[in-house]
Amino acid sequence: MARITIPIGPQHPALKEPESFRITLEGEKIVDVSLRLGYNHRGIEKACEERSYTQDVYLLERVCGICSHSHSTCFVQAVEDIAAVQVPKRALYIRTLIAELERVHSHLLWLGVAGHEVGFDTLFMYTWRDREIVMDIFAKVTGNRVNYGINTIGGVRRDISKEDLQEIFKAMDVLEERTKYYIQVATQEVTLINRLSNVGKLSRADVESYGAVGPVARASGVDRDVRRDDPYAAYDEVSFKVITVNNEDVYGRTLVRVGELMECYSIIRQLIKNMPDGPVTVKVPRKIPAGEALSRYEAPRGEDVHYVKSNGTEKPERVKVRAPTLANVKAVLKMLENYNLADLPIIVAAIDPCFSCTDRTISIKRRDTGKTGVMDWESLRKYSIEWYRKKGIKF
Repeated sequence: MARITIPIGPQHPALKEPESFRITLEGEKIVDVSLRLGYNHRGIEKACEERSYTQDVYLLERVCGICSHSHSTCFVQAVEDIAAVQVPKRALYIRTLIAELERVHSHLLWLGVAGHEVGFDTLFMYTWRDREIVMDIFAKVTGNRVNYGINTIGGVRRDISKEDLQEIFKAMDVLEERTKYYIQVATQEVTLINRLSNVGKLSRADVESYGAVGPVARASGVDRDVRRDDPYAAYDEVSFKVITVNNEDVYGRTLVRVGELMECYSIIRQLIKNMPDGPVTVKVPRKIPAGEALSRYEAPRGEDVHYVKSNGTEKPERVKVRAPTLANVKAVLKMLENYNLADLPIIVAAIDPCFSCTDRTISIKRRDTGKTGVMDWESLRKYSIEWYRKKGIKF
């Protein structure tokens, strides 16, 4: 059978953000896939070097609209580590509370997108309706539905009143009851089970080989979660289960996420019951002492990593962001092998991709010749190392 190659993206109805997949088919079967990143590169890391640490908190929050608290927390943790700042315990509890609310709204959003991708739009409407409960909580306690602006270096910018905490506590009852229904749908609705099972398989060995993270890894039986393995904020003071299954497919990734929703509700209740009194922030000098730190954070999509290097001024010398989608996107190419073209939308969606967070490929134009070219990930990495080596920074 003759092979044909078709482009999907950077603009395509099945993609929520611009990214380019070139799919080689034999009939309907996918036999080869190539990926091109780089349509949304925004130069955020470089922009961080031109701004103060405080300004960077707001900038890095905009790496992603869904995981905004993940990125800002990961960054402030690195800066606080360099500056040896002792963050008040109440602030750590509030950060953890916002983090789990963010996980709830992200997983509900994903569940709706997954339903939409397989033609189950009723599930999409139900879960996005329930997600509004969380968005309303964010609006009330932070002032924003996205990019909450709750973090600051040394704590959080706003306290949460007892009345608001009780309201959040009651909201968990509603969300838990509705999530039980989604678990019932996921485990009993035959059409959904058949559509998602044995699609986008990724073995445990492939997870380790490709470095996949988060629900993608846990759906292949990899028992790994930064919240438990390297606790930050208040995670060492709450109990929860790390949800893993051995399905290794899109259905497994669904089971992991709905299971994690139930754990989120339990964590949020524990945080509210045990919320300590006291200040929510400490004063931190504008100039951060020279040093470097690596911060890890379990975002809804998986492990988020921020590296920060300080040179003793009020601006960082280097900020590096590794969003979870970058860790998972290479595994997508493996997941697509030997599946049908019609499976592509749900397989790609199953990692909950955020390409704007990920893009590290740029199109360059030389000033002297006017010629344009594309700099891929490896070229950009080598250029970055050489550029910083000239500034006296060794990697």
